[in-house]
Amino acid sequence: MLNRRAAISALTGANFLLGQGPRPRRPNILVVMTDDQGYGDLSLHGNANLQTPNLDALAKQGAQCTRFHVSPVCSPTRSSLLTGRYNYRTGVVDTFLGRSMMRPTETTIAEMLRPAGYRTGIFGKWHLGDNYPLRPVDQGFDESLVLNGGGIRQPGDPPEALTGKKPSYFDPVLSRNGKWEQTKGYCTDVYFREAMRFMVRRAGRPFFCYLATNAPHTPLEVDEEKVKPFLARGLDETTARVYAMVENIDENMGRMLAFLREQNLEQNTLLVFLSDNGPQQQRFNAGMRGRKGSVYEGGTRVPCFVRWPGVIAPEQSMDRLAAHIDVVPTLLEAAQVKTNVKLDGKSLLPLFREPSKASEWADRKIFLQWHRGDQPEAFRASAVVTQKYKLVDGKELFDLEADPAESRDVAAAHPEVVKDLRQAYELWFTDVGQQGYAPPRIVISKLAPTLLTRQDWRGTQASWDTKGIGHWEVQTAFAGPYTVTLLFSPSEAKRTLEGTWIGKHEIAPGQTKLELKQVKLPILREAKFEASLREGDAARGIDYAYFVP
Repeated sequence: MLNRRAAISALTGANFLLGQGPRPRRPNILVVMTDDQGYGDLSLHGNANLQTPNLDALAKQGAQCTRFHVSPVCSPTRSSLLTGRYNYRTGVVDTFLGRSMMRPTETTIAEMLRPAGYRTGIFGKWHLGDNYPLRPVDQGFDESLVLNGGGIRQPGDPPEALTGKKPSYFDPVLSRNGKWEQTKGYCTDVYFREAMRFMVRRAGRPFFCYLATNAPHTPLEVDEEKVKPFLARGLDETTARVYAMVENIDENMGRMLAFLREQNLEQNTLLVFLSDNGPQQQRFNAGMRGRKGSVYEGGTRVPCFVRWPGVIAPEQSMDRLAAHIDVVPTLLEAAQVKTNVKLDGKSLLPLFREPSKASEWADRKIFLQWHRGDQPEAFRASAVVTQKYKLVDGKELFDLEADPAESRDVAAAHPEVVKDLRQAYELWFTDVGQQGYAPPRIVISKLAPTLLTRQDWRGTQASWDTKGIGHWEVQTAFAGPYTVTLLFSPSEAKRTLEGTWIGKHEIAPGQTKLELKQVKLPILREAKFEASLREGDAARGIDYAYFVP
């Protein structure tokens, strides 16, 4: 009997559990995450100046997680979302200067699902490393169409000198499976369109599709016609642009929901919608304190909707504490896939399936922390969250049930709670930091071109400012030869450019590019690549170094 059922499973894709009859097919999985869309950026949550009918409808078609938390900024959230592990375990501590690159030894949800027969794709924002072996195509994704770095028109974006196109939200140059491609349309429209094409090409296999927009993140580029109605309502320019971008997201979600119905995918697709952190700018945020970058509720509590027709009943409001680390175990249980990876999260599927048992759900502690710097400091910009309490920076205590706006510090009245949460945090902080916080190395090899940008350089003077100077932590796996292209800002004076492996070169006034051919590299497991321009007594770094084998 076992062999017969195994044969049927192999032929049909059905899965059987002995003695319990047929199990549901493995669902398709679609995860949509927006960038800097706050809890209040939905009409569902009381925003009187913004209408999001499609997202509101999606929320009512499944479960709304009303106590769902993420990290205060994007890269840490993304690493936890894709691994089910706290971001400090993954090496991701910040959003730039080499602190947002995830260790390639981490196992993503794509790497967990692909061996089980899933076709995997990512469309939009990755923000966990742009070079081999850190790219989505190196971490389990069959198809990848992503922007570089943390966003379009940031220093991680490919330069116009290499692509022939100035970075823009319109017709953006993106990386398709590791190669630059100029796309057509507004960036959010492109991601949704390409995600739907990916689903059509699934070739009979279940799919995992991760669709991560860079809207409504700055710069606030959007169709001017979409902005005008919000300005007419008396909103300031910034808020009007954000809401125009969110309105575009909602329209795309409407197209996606219609597509799933038309393609007969709706009933067997598990859809998760969430945002990566709170709003970047001051605006309506449903009465919560703080915004992006803060560990108060306004920075970490975000919308999260989960729909799976026939499994998750509609009109659910799930108020149990949940977080980004729970998405992977939830998806794995839904897909009937097991992993040996040590996960920090827990599956929420039992809650969704039997919401009446929510009161029996054991209380838990969620840990959140973020700050600028190469490595974290204990209690700095941290929060420990339980169903009832939140401890901020190891000092302030808030009763979230009585005071969701976090307006009254009750630490003095509950010293035993403060002590318990501090002790739990200290154990967690020691545990997640066992591997240290050194960034993974970018590997310069013959497997792919390497574009070193200010997004990933390191050093005490490293910055996105034109006067910044830094270095890149690399490993050289192939001696070459390479064509090395160096790009930098112009100057009216003569300068000298000098760098690792490339020697010294005179740079003429107005020159912005130096191309070197037949450059040979030593094979090194640990190396630093740095290049700087000297003008008199002043020195500054280059903007890009491009190694092509």
